[in-house]
Amino acid sequence: MHGTLVFAGTRVPVESLIQHLVAGDSLDIFLDDFPTVSREQAAAFL
Repeated sequence: MHGTLVFAGTRVPVESLIQHLVAGDSLDIFLDDFPTVSREQAAAFL
């Protein structure tokens, strides 16, 4: 993940949240796919 922005304490790139939302997925679907990311982390980014 060198140089890639990730959610703190995870190896999940922030870009993955953006891709989910652009594809029309809900935040809940993203959180189900990446359980190491908290709702609070995702909301803080948004």
